[in-house]
Amino acid sequence: MNISIEYCSQRGYAPECVGLTERLLEEFEQQISDLTLIPSRGGVFEVTVDDELLYSKKATGRHAEHDEILAQLRKRVS
Repeated sequence: MNISIEYCSQRGYAPECVGLTERLLEEFEQQISDLTLIPSRGGVFEVTVDDELLYSKKATGRHAEHDEILAQLRKRVS
């Protein structure tokens, strides 16, 4: 599975991105073939899996809880 996380570096979302990356690797390291972190602008925090948008802060207006994203990935993997 290919995962990318685009995050707003201007607004200081890097720690959120790193924390989510840690959680992803703890649980899905064997299933992840590529993990890309993309510094961006404009308040974005987008998680894409295999070219499909899994979560968008821009669309929801809030940061996802890590467990929320992990639960969605568990469904995809099972």
